[in-house]
Amino acid sequence: MTRQGFAFCGADFAAVYLYSGEDGRLDLADVVEGPDNICALPEAFYLSGRSPVADAFRDDRIRWLGPAQLTEYARAGDATPGPDTVLAECVKAWPSSTSLGALPLGGHTSKLGCLVVVGASTEGFDTDCRHLLELYADQVAAGIEALDTQVVKRHPQVRPRRGAGLFPPRSGAFTLVLKTGDMKADDQVLELLGVAAEDFDGRAETLLACAVPDDVPALMSIVEPGRSSSTDHQLAFRIRRPNGELRWLGLRCRMLLSPDGKPERMLGVVADASYLRPNADEVSRVQRLSAKLAGATTVRDVSEVVVAALRAPLDASRVAVAELEADRLVVTILDPPDPDAWPEVWRSEWRSEWPDAASSALPTLRSALREGTVSVWLPGADLEPGLANIGPGGLAVLPLLADGRMVGACLVGWDQEHRFGPEERSLLTATASLVGQALMRAHVLDARHELARTLQRSLLPRKLPVLPGGKAVARYLPATVGLEVGGDWYDVIPLPDSHVALVIGDVQGHSAEAATIMGQMRTAIRAYAVEGHPPDVVVSHANRLLIGMETDLFATCCYVDLDMEEGIALFVRAGHLQPLLRYPDGSTDELNVQGGPPLGVMTDAQFPMSEAGLTPGTVLTLLTDGLVESASLPLEDGMNRLRSLLSAADPSDTGRTADDLLGNVDRRDDDVAVLLLRYDGMLIRPKRARWTVWRLPDAIVHARRFTARTLRDWEAVDEMDVALLIVSELVTNAIAHTQGQVRLDLTLAQDRLRIAVNDSSPRSPARQTTLDLDATGGRGLLIVEALSTAWGSVPFAGGKQVWAEIALSPGEQMNAPPKA
Repeated sequence: MTRQGFAFCGADFAAVYLYSGEDGRLDLADVVEGPDNICALPEAFYLSGRSPVADAFRDDRIRWLGPAQLTEYARAGDATPGPDTVLAECVKAWPSSTSLGALPLGGHTSKLGCLVVVGASTEGFDTDCRHLLELYADQVAAGIEALDTQVVKRHPQVRPRRGAGLFPPRSGAFTLVLKTGDMKADDQVLELLGVAAEDFDGRAETLLACAVPDDVPALMSIVEPGRSSSTDHQLAFRIRRPNGELRWLGLRCRMLLSPDGKPERMLGVVADASYLRPNADEVSRVQRLSAKLAGATTVRDVSEVVVAALRAPLDASRVAVAELEADRLVVTILDPPDPDAWPEVWRSEWRSEWPDAASSALPTLRSALREGTVSVWLPGADLEPGLANIGPGGLAVLPLLADGRMVGACLVGWDQEHRFGPEERSLLTATASLVGQALMRAHVLDARHELARTLQRSLLPRKLPVLPGGKAVARYLPATVGLEVGGDWYDVIPLPDSHVALVIGDVQGHSAEAATIMGQMRTAIRAYAVEGHPPDVVVSHANRLLIGMETDLFATCCYVDLDMEEGIALFVRAGHLQPLLRYPDGSTDELNVQGGPPLGVMTDAQFPMSEAGLTPGTVLTLLTDGLVESASLPLEDGMNRLRSLLSAADPSDTGRTADDLLGNVDRRDDDVAVLLLRYDGMLIRPKRARWTVWRLPDAIVHARRFTARTLRDWEAVDEMDVALLIVSELVTNAIAHTQGQVRLDLTLAQDRLRIAVNDSSPRSPARQTTLDLDATGGRGLLIVEALSTAWGSVPFAGGKQVWAEIALSPGEQMNAPPKA
C-alpha cells in the first residue's frame, strides 16, 4: 500500500484524528486516500458534539456504519446545527454506497485519537475486513506512540500534526487456514517480503522462509495450529530481502475460532516497522542479553540476568520477574529486594524468599497479560495501587511468552517521569521474547535438576555414622552436563568388633538406569557386609548380583574393611582407582592394591585382598575418576594434583580437606565422589574374649564358668549374675534349636558389656507373644529382653548372631578411676 494509492480491506480512504486535550476536540492529523479521491472529511470533531468519530473516542468502542446509518447521522446534523454540521455536509457529497468505520486509537498509555476509514460498499465492511482494519488501527497507534515520544522528547508542548506520516508507509493483509497452511496475501504483503506474485505458491512456509532464522521460532509459535492460547498477537520480526536489505516488519494477527472453539483461521496485517529498528548499541545490548540468557540454567539465574539487563541501562527504579502458575504470580526476583520498596499487594502474601500474589488482585496486569503485548503506562495513568506504586513515573509490563503460552511477566517501574522511546520499546519487546523462552527452558531444567537431586539424595547416605577412633566425611558433586544424576556412590558401614567398611563405587553412564543400579549395588554391598562376610566375598557376591541383573552396565568398586582398634585395613579393588594415604608427616602414597575386573563383567572373577596398616593421624582417601580425570586432564596429572592438595591439607579438619580436594572442580562431564577417613586409633580399646561351646550335656555350665572367669579378670563383677543368666538363655537356645558350631563372644566396651552367641542357623529367634502359664519353655528371650538394655539378632557369616548388652555401673566402666 502506498499513500498515493490507498486500498486496504475494502477501505478507499483513511484519516487519523489526534486528541487535543486542551480544546476537547479531535484534530485531523494525516490522510491517505485512493486514486478516486471520493471523500472529504472535517478538519476536527468536537467531543461535545455527536458524530460517529466522537462517539467512538468517548466510549472507546468501534463504530461501523453502513450507508443507511450514515444518512441518519447526516439528517441529525441538519436538524441540530452545531459543530458537527460539517460532517453532514461531507456525507451528502459522498456516493450513496459509502460505508464508514471509526476505530479508537490507543491503549494502556493514553487515548490517542481515532482512525476513520471510508469505503464504497453498500453492504458495509464484512467481518474479515473489520478484523483486519482493527489490527491495522493497532499498527497505526503503535507508530503514533513511537513518533509521539520522539516529538515530545524534543518539544514537550508539541504533538504530531497533519502530514507527520502517521500511517505505515507500506502495509498489507493476509489470511491463513491453520489446518492446511493455505495462505492468501495481498500484493502489499508480497512486496514487503520481496516475493514476486508469480513466485508465491499460497503456502505460509514460503513467506516464513523470508524471515531471519533467529526470528522464525517466534513466528512459528503463533502460526502453528494449536500452539497459541490467545486470539491476538503482536510481533516485530526481521526479513532479508532479495537485494540483501534487512527490514523490520510489524505483524499483528487475530485467531478466529471454529464453532467448537478450536483455532481455525488467522487474519493478519503486516506493516513496515522501521521505527522499531534499533541502533547499533541496542543490537549489541540484545546480543549480550541473548548470550547471558543462553548460559542461565535456573529460573533464579534468568531473573538476575533480566535485572542486570534492564534496571541500570534503563535507569529503572524497580524490576520484578514472576512466573505465572495457574492464577498466581510467583515472584522469582524483586530488585530492590527490600519489601518496603514494593506495594502492599506484593508484601501481603510473603511466604518465602519472594512473595506470590493472585493475578485477580491486579486486573490491569491480568488484562495486559491476556493481550500478550508489551504495555507501557505514562505518569498519571489510572492504575490500581499494586501497579501504580511500582512505577509512578512510568511502568512497563512485559508478558513473557514461550511456545505460544504465557509463562510469566516482567515489570519495570520508574519513580521519576519517564518517556518510552522507540529504542526502549524495541529493547523491551526483544527482552520479553528472549526471557520468555529462557524462563521456560530454565523452569524445565530446574524441574529436571530437582528430580535428579532428589533421586541422588535418596540413593546416597543421608549422613555418615560416628566412628570410634576416626572421622569419616564424604562429598558428592553431580555432573553439570546431562541429567545431573549418575552412578557414583559411597558408604560407611559400621561392623561388629570395632570394624568399619568403607565403600566407593561408580556405575557406568549418567542416566536414571545408572542411578538405579547404583542404589541396588550400594544396598547389596551393605547387606553382604553386615552379614559378616570377608571383603573378597562381599565384592564377589556383588559381582554375581550385577551379572544376574542382565544389564549392559558395569561398575567399579573399592571396598575397605578397617579394624579401628588395630589400624589394619583389608582392601579389595574391582576395576577402581587406587586409594590414597596421607601420612601424619604430610607425605602421600598411592597404594598398590591388587585388583580384579569391574563388577558385572566376569561371573567367576577373582578379587584378591591386600592389607595395609594405618597409624594414628593417617587420612585414607577413596575417590571416583571424575575428580582426577576429564577430557582436558589426564589421569596421571589429576592424581598428582590430588596428592599435592592432600599433602597441603590440614588433616585435623577432614571436612575442609574434602572441600579443598573439590576446590578446582568446576564444569564436570562426570560425577565426582570422594570419601575420607582420618584414622585416630582408639584410646580405650574394648576387651574381648571368645569361647567355642561344645555340644556336651554340661555345655551351659562350661559357658557360665568361662563368663564368670572372664568378668572377674575384667573386674566387672557387679553385673555378673545378670550376665550369667543371659548367657544361659542364649546358649541354651542356640544348642536346642540349631545345628553346628556355637560360639560365645564377650566384649567389654567403655560403658557396656556385650554378650553375643553365634550359630549356623540363619533363622532369627522368635519371641513368644503369648505364653501358657503351664509351659516349661518359651521364656528365654523374654528374660533376655527384661534384663538387657538392648538386644537383637543379625545375619552373620552364613548364620546369625543373637546379642544383648548390659549397661555397666560407673565403677566398672573402662575409664573409671582405679578402685581403692
